[in-house]
Amino acid sequence: MVNRKGEVRSAVAVMALAAVLGVTGCASGLGGGTYSRGETRRTMVVQYGTVEATRAVQLEGTKTPIGPGAGAVVGGIAGSGVGGGRGQGIATVLGAVAGGLAGAAVEEGSTRKPGIEVTVRLENGQVLAVVQEDDGAVFRPGDRVRVLRDSGTTRVTH
Repeated sequence: MVNRKGEVRSAVAVMALAAVLGVTGCASGLGGGTYSRGETRRTMVVQYGTVEATRAVQLEGTKTPIGPGAGAVVGGIAGSGVGGGRGQGIATVLGAVAGGLAGAAVEEGSTRKPGIEVTVRLENGQVLAVVQEDDGAVFRPGDRVRVLRDSGTTRVTH
């Protein structure tokens, strides 16, 4: 006899896991050369300066409801297979909570990216520190760079 309940649980678990893994593809780039669609055709202020220092930083990953939600579904399904009666209900709830926490951690960790903090002395003497995704551009002290600003967005480019 085929256990339909088990097949449904497996299918839901696979879909939830796919949702968690799919989150990694949703993260947009935050490097100096990446622009959002909304940034097109807008005026940006351009200033020039000299790199004073750089340091590697870590950009935290995304924190959407998808990771915890998918984890909770998987954990709840796993927990529902434990025990019977009241114990099964408790195991389902505990599995969902643990799965939600695990799903959140997986999402944040899998979307975390290396970044760079670039300290620039502008021609007017002002000093800025700009953090952006490390997209491979190399900035060294003494390099002349452009700083582009637009209502809340600042980036450093060569």
